[in-house]
Amino acid sequence: MVRVTFVEADGTRREVEAKEGEPLMYAARDADVAGIIAECGGSAMCATCHCYVVEAPEGALPEPLNDEADTIEFMAHEPKENSRLMCQVKASAALEGAVFAVATGR
Repeated sequence: MVRVTFVEADGTRREVEAKEGEPLMYAARDADVAGIIAECGGSAMCATCHCYVVEAPEGALPEPLNDEADTIEFMAHEPKENSRLMCQVKASAALEGAVFAVATGR
């Protein structure tokens, strides 16, 4: 299991455990992290699992693929350089201790 932290809009920090190889969206949704809605079920179409990378080990996150980048650009509320969709970020040992802030709004 990989431990990561999600910071909810009200500042609540939620440490969750994710199964290695699975999208972080599942762990966040299963832990009831506020703001992770996951409407499209993980197909990078809705941006309801949009988060900002606050802290991650160097090289732990690959660059977003085109589908993810397009969804962030056109669907995400207030996209930033550090925006990611949690349905597209898979848990790995390299992400242990990473911190993500849940984006608010749609």
